[in-house]
This record gives sequence, C-alpha cells and structure tokens, in this order.
Amino acid sequence: MSKLVIVESPAKAKTIKKYLGSGYEVIASMGHVRDLPKSKLGVDIENGFTPQYIAMRGKEKTVRELKTAAKKADEIFLATDPDREGEAISWHLAHLLKLDIQKSNRITFNEITKTGITYGMSHPRQINLDLVNAQQARRILDRIVGYKLSPLLWKKIKRGLSAGRVQSVALSLVVNRENEIRSFVPEEYWTIDTKVIGKNSRKAFIAHFYGKDGVKMDLHNEQEAAQIVDALQGKDFIVTNVKKGVRKKSPAPPFTTSTLQQEASRKLGFQARRTMKAAQELYEGVEIEGMGAVGLITYMRTDSLRISAEAQQQAAAYIEGKYGKNYLPATPKVYKSKGNAQDAHEAIRPTMPDLSPDKVKESLTPDQYKLYKLVWERFIASQMAPALLDTVSVDIDAGGYNFKASGYSVKFDGYTVLYEESKDEAEEESGMLPPIQKDDVLKVKSIDPAQHFTQPPPRYTEASLIKSLEENGIGRPSTYAPTISVILQREYVEREQKSLKPTYLGEVVNRLMSDNFKNIVDVSFTAKMEKDLDKVEEGKQNWVKTLDSFYKDFAVTLEKAQKELDDGIKIKLPEEETDEVCELCGRKMVVKSGRFGKFLACPGFPECKNTKKIVKKTDGICPRCGGKIVVKRSKNGKTFYGCEKYPECEFMTWDEPVPDTCPKCGGSLLHKKGRNAKLYCANEKCSYERSLKDE
Repeated sequence: MSKLVIVESPAKAKTIKKYLGSGYEVIASMGHVRDLPKSKLGVDIENGFTPQYIAMRGKEKTVRELKTAAKKADEIFLATDPDREGEAISWHLAHLLKLDIQKSNRITFNEITKTGITYGMSHPRQINLDLVNAQQARRILDRIVGYKLSPLLWKKIKRGLSAGRVQSVALSLVVNRENEIRSFVPEEYWTIDTKVIGKNSRKAFIAHFYGKDGVKMDLHNEQEAAQIVDALQGKDFIVTNVKKGVRKKSPAPPFTTSTLQQEASRKLGFQARRTMKAAQELYEGVEIEGMGAVGLITYMRTDSLRISAEAQQQAAAYIEGKYGKNYLPATPKVYKSKGNAQDAHEAIRPTMPDLSPDKVKESLTPDQYKLYKLVWERFIASQMAPALLDTVSVDIDAGGYNFKASGYSVKFDGYTVLYEESKDEAEEESGMLPPIQKDDVLKVKSIDPAQHFTQPPPRYTEASLIKSLEENGIGRPSTYAPTISVILQREYVEREQKSLKPTYLGEVVNRLMSDNFKNIVDVSFTAKMEKDLDKVEEGKQNWVKTLDSFYKDFAVTLEKAQKELDDGIKIKLPEEETDEVCELCGRKMVVKSGRFGKFLACPGFPECKNTKKIVKKTDGICPRCGGKIVVKRSKNGKTFYGCEKYPECEFMTWDEPVPDTCPKCGGSLLHKKGRNAKLYCANEKCSYERSLKDE
C-alpha cells in the first residue's frame, strides 16, 4: 500500500521522508497551487464574495506531478504548515486533486522530528474549514482593498503604486512618527550631579539632585540650577537613609514570531525577512553531520508562549547537568500568552534542547547558526532560575536639598549566565555603591550642573515597528516581515542606517489615503478587523457576513473618493537629481522609474532623450585592469560583481567587495558568504584569505 504525503517545500519533504521511510512518498507543492487571478479582481462581490480561484501560472509542471502521484497513491495526507495559510493550501490541494474534504487526511507537524512526525501521523483530522474561511476572508479583503484603491494612486500620483490593507497602516505609523519628530519642540532642562566619597572609602560615586525638603524639583534653566549650586556651597552632605534589598530579575519568555524578529534585529542586525528565511530552514530541516536531515526548531509562526512538558523536562535536565541544580527554578517556568494569541502552537524553541549550538555549528550556514543560537539560548534561559541582585539606594541631604544614589551588584547570576534580552533603549548602568552608613558625612569632590534638551521620539526601526504592529493588533505573525518588505520595495519607506524613514512618495501616498480612506489607515479600525478575522477562525463569525459588513461602508467611501479625485490633476513628485552629467547636453541627470526599475534620464526630455542604466559602484578595484568593480544583476535577478569596463574587461565574481584592502598585496578583498565564510584577495596571484566562520 502506497501513501502520499504532500508538504510545501522540498527541504521539508526530504526531512519528513527520512523519518517515514519506505511505503511513503513525500512530495512538495512548492507553496500555493491556486490563487485569485492577477489580471482581474477575481471576486464576485454581488454573489457572496465568491472567489474565482485558478491554478497558478508557472505551477503547471508541479500540478501535473501532484496529480500523477495522487493517482498512484492508495492514501493521501496533506501536511502543509500548521497555520491558517497552511490549512488553506491543503484545502486548495484537496480541490485540485479532487480529494474528499470530509475525510481525515489533514496532518500537521509542530516540529519536524521523529516525535513530532509520529504524533502528527497518528492524529489525522479533517481540514479545518474555519481556518480556511479565515484565510479566504483575509485574502479577499486584501484583494478588494488593493484592487479598488491602487488605481486611484495611479490616477493621482503614478502607475505601479499599491495600497494594501496592513501596509497602509504600517506606512501611516512611520509617517506619523516622522511628523511627531518634525513638530517636536525641544525643552531645556538641567540636572545637577555631585561626585561624593563615603566616610570610610576612597571610591567616589555619583548622587543625582532630586529636589528640596522631599519634594521633587524640575530645573528648567541655567539660572535655577545656578541658584541651587550656590546654595549648596559649604553645606554638609549627610546620608539620611540607606535602603538595602534583593531584587529578582526574571528571564524573558521563549520567542514568538514577533519577539524573534525584534531580538534578531537588535542582537544580530537581521531584517525580518532574513530572520524568517533562516527560521524556515531550521524548522524544515538541515543536514546535520552524523544525524542526517533534522528540524532544529519548532514551527516559527506563532504568538503562543506555551511549552510542552517534555521540552521543559529536557531543558531542566540540560540546565542541571551544565550549571547545577541551583540554576533551576523551584517549579518549572510557565508563561502566559497574550489575550489575543491563537495558542495553536508552542512558542519557538529548539526541538532537542540538549543539542547545543556548538554541536551543530559546523553543519549550519552563518545565518542558521546565529539564529539557532539565539532561539536555543533564549529557550534554555527561559527555563532557568532568576538572577538575584543586591541593591542599595541612598538618600542624601545638603541644607534641605535632596540627592539620591543607587546601585546594585549581582548576588546570583541565574539565567544571565547564558542570555540577556536586548532593549530598544539603553539602560543606565549602575555598579555597587561603596559601604555607606546612615548619618555619614560625605566628602564632596565636585558639583556639576548640566544642560539638556528633551529629545523627539526616535524613528521606528524594524524591531520597534514590528513591536508597535503587534501591540496595536495589526497583522499576525506571518504578516510582519512581508508588510515591511512591501513598504520598502514600493519606496514608501527607506532605511537610514537602522531607522525607517518615509520617502516623499510615501508621505504623498499616506496623505491621499488619510484624506480619503481614514478607516484603512486607522489603527483601531484595522485592529478590529483583525479580531473579526480571528472570530471567523474560531468559528464564531461567518466570513461572508464579515466581508459584507466591511464592504458596505467601503463602497460608499470609494465612490465618494473616486468622484473627488477624478479632477485630472496629478500630484507631481520631485525628481531626484544626481551628480551624473548628461554627455549630450550637459544637464545633471535625474532618477526615473520604469517597468524594469530605476534608470537615469536627462531632465531636458523631450529635447534630449538620453537615458542610462544606474550603475552602483563598490569599494572594490578590478584586479585585472584597475577599473571600479560595480554591482550587476544576472538574467535570473541574482546579484554579482563585475568590472565597469566590460566588455573590454571580463572580470566578474559572485562575492561582494569590501572596503578593506589585502594586507599582503594591497588589492581588494572579497567576502565569500555561506558555511565556509571568508575574506580573500581578488588578485588571483595572491594567496591571502581569512576565515570568518567564528566571527
């Protein structure tokens, strides 16, 4: 008897096949197989929002292979990812292969391990139509919004723009933050710090001005600060209170999708898409030396903090063996998920807690290793005892003026021996204060007033934008990375170092959307829509009624906007001038966008029709002719690097030039990425290279 198991990706198929063995055929659908057509709306709004699904272009060969394999199989299992989108893919596969929707042929794997696969195969169920309908509703809603609104942007601004439901809110958050920064008026304030030394100590410490007679005072200008500094002259600084205590510092919970993306951004500098790519690979299975294909982490799209009892026991055994029993909490750590969490899966954790990162490092790419290390350390730390800090706070009086000082030392390092969570904002470091007693008279070394100005809120980073989207209930775990990618690709937002800054185009698009479609960019409205879609998933709300409720108001707003915007006047975008001079007429060329991306054009059009490709230069120098190495793209869209003097010079490389030069010959260095990452000299006659595997 032959059994067919259908998954999404070849990597996942390979890992699962290893565990299932003979009698099973495991093949990949390569993601979605059916979708709404690209050339039209594809939704019959008048007849219950009926979607008109078609087999996706480019998937003909895959569909033929699936149908052929299905005909040969005695039993078929649909094992796509264990989430709403995976459920929808299984439903589409069932329709495409004419499978019985009522049959228990749907299986899910929270982890691609022997345990996870055995459990999944022994618990087949029917396709969950509530999950499918929730995904259909989301897909149709996004199609309606995008298909109806995008043409308005084309009419008023330029073709090729898009208006997405979640991306519009994300863009609005970035633009609103930029407006806050622009309108921010700095306010002056002053602080007074005094450097003092204890009675029986040589070590000075800093005490901060608090107020007068126990009442907090804010200092607004130099005059106020100077008056206090003058009043302090000759006064004794007397310790009025010393409070000692022990503070417990608890570990962060294991990762959800959102917190993984945030922490990978802060700690590793990974963009959300890069994080999810590495996480997908770790979930689906990686070839580990001596073990074969192994899924190293549990499913990576989750908002749950739940952990299985088995994983907790394995973590406890590892912690006790590595660090000792005192590093285990009195009872196993249990973390509560947020109120709106679906809790369909566990938190993101290593599938085998005893498989430490150093054991698998040689088998992983640098990105896989860094992310696995992050997931593993966070999970193990989450199951460890809290750190204990000895704290001390001191109150000081100087002629009625109050100063405060505080400090701490580590009494027991607990989980921090392994891992500490990063923060968006730096915390003030504080060491332990020297021995101090009540009534001690302190020696004053200096009194230092300082001027400060309040700072505007910082621009969003990927990490803080994801955090804001999650806190506001916008989107779900699977949407954060693609949402940010879209607003960057559409050039509504640009990166300035790690910060996200709206472009002029982004601000124009946001203004048009805000003026005409307030609900679409409204955070609370979009959050309510997400909750309604969750109710569909839970079987508490009909998906067609949910769409109908949205569309009634949307259609009225759309009709009104179409009339108001149909004035034939386009919003003119400023052209980006470059230093490149047109060799035909001498004008400075400007950046234009066309069907195939950006290019340089002469602003004298139509008198001068000169255009050029945009050539991005690197820091590298061609080792053959001394020309500049420039960035190029292959026919398949892959980036490579070649000499600017092509075709006279045919030097090319897939490895990125770096600013550093070869210490041996002075030539350009190239960065080879991947499992055996290294820097090496571009000069073929030079043997210099340096391994980056451990960096």
